[in-house]
Amino acid sequence: MFFKAGLLSLLLLLASRALGVLRETTLAAAFGSSGMADVVIVMLTLPDWLAGVVAGGALAYVLLPHWAQETPAQQQATQNRVARRLLWTAGWLAAGISIAQVPLGALLMPGLPPALQGAAHQALLWSAVALPAAMLAGLWAARLQHERDVVGLYSANLLVNGVLIAALLLLGGTGAGVADGPGLGAFLLLAVVLRLLWQGWRLRHRGQRAQPPASLAPAAPAIPAMPVAPAPLPGWRVWLWAALGAGLPLTLPFVARTLASGAGEGALATFNYAWKLVELPLVLAIQLVAALAFPAIAQAHADGKDAHALARAVRSALVMAWTLACASAAALLAGAPVIARLLFGWGRMQAPALEQIAAWGSAGAWGLLPQALLAVALTVLATWGRMRFAVLAYALALALLLLAGALGLTAGQQLMWALNAGFMVAALVAWSALGAVRHWVPLRTLLAPFAALLVVAWLVQWLGPAGGIAPIGHGRWRELVPQLLPQLLLCALAALAVIASGWFSGPHLRNALRS
Repeated sequence: MFFKAGLLSLLLLLASRALGVLRETTLAAAFGSSGMADVVIVMLTLPDWLAGVVAGGALAYVLLPHWAQETPAQQQATQNRVARRLLWTAGWLAAGISIAQVPLGALLMPGLPPALQGAAHQALLWSAVALPAAMLAGLWAARLQHERDVVGLYSANLLVNGVLIAALLLLGGTGAGVADGPGLGAFLLLAVVLRLLWQGWRLRHRGQRAQPPASLAPAAPAIPAMPVAPAPLPGWRVWLWAALGAGLPLTLPFVARTLASGAGEGALATFNYAWKLVELPLVLAIQLVAALAFPAIAQAHADGKDAHALARAVRSALVMAWTLACASAAALLAGAPVIARLLFGWGRMQAPALEQIAAWGSAGAWGLLPQALLAVALTVLATWGRMRFAVLAYALALALLLLAGALGLTAGQQLMWALNAGFMVAALVAWSALGAVRHWVPLRTLLAPFAALLVVAWLVQWLGPAGGIAPIGHGRWRELVPQLLPQLLLCALAALAVIASGWFSGPHLRNALRS
């Protein structure tokens, strides 16, 4: 049962991320790297980002252990109470966005030209309207996670991305422009409402399945129903630490994207596309390894008696995450131009923007390495209940990023390196909190893929990356397939070379793959 649920979760997660990338591809085709692309990106991402920072991760961290100690009736009462507070908070935030749309637009999109200020204000209003539904969706997602309904949990994002992709394809076919902002805002509202309806149906369906049929229910004398008294919610300090632990990782790329916007029209969109090149392997490889390793690490820690089991679990997760990070970085360094071209070189995207996406993505590739260290360290810290160190680590990374912005280092490549430095500081802080765990690191196994990555980087510097940088355009993809396939093959060979170096350097990677 657990294998089936895990496999289904993985497939749905992969489908969700694939649709997320396809959404960025259609957005790039419809708006390119124009100022309107900046506006659309902020409008589409602001509601879920605010919901994630204020409530998303905190709800899972706090409510899942809380619900585990309650009866179903108490769980529903707790959910209703939290829902009222969330909607109240969302209402105040939406009102604040609506009132402060002018200064907020200048803060989030400082490089936007005056001609697009009206479109930016409209976009913020649509985000404000969609915010309550996004907040409530975060709560219902936590409840679906508690109910272990992986279909309802992951397919909700599939629904949102599907609606937005359809809207962007429609706009791309009719000629996207400033006038399309309100129409896309309506599609955003439709997407978040449909997500709520789907989640509500899944929760109702789970509730009906949990109830025994009336014909099979044992007869019992009528007893007056007693009022359900849910347990008191955790205190504000628990919510604060949970919100910071979940929200700070989401805030780092958001702040970097905002700082990049100061460079002028389209810089926000260009940085957003470049970050997607880094985010995809980060989520699908590195963070996935940490998530899959979490049960083994938690079980070894719970047993307590076998320190070797805990060391083996941590070492396997670290070797896998680090090797995949080095391999992903090698693939990006070798083929950032062709990957950027394949994902974003459609429709209205221009060659100079593709060159920036490739260059910024190549710089961000080096940040995968500290993020691999950070993902494993945070898994261990979460197992030990020491999430305050995780909050401190990400807070220092955010402070370093803000310092770079204050010093005027707001070019896209500079911000990528500032993010890399922030992640390195965060990884050092997190690993310093692990004590004796630091001695379990197999340095030889980690040095081999890193050395292979350095060789790939040197070869790329000497020979140049694989692939051209011209946009693909319309109707040319059949002609370009023979050209793109060899370039993508070079990316794969670079990644495989890095993995092979780890495979032959010692038994740790082979043992990790077998476990």
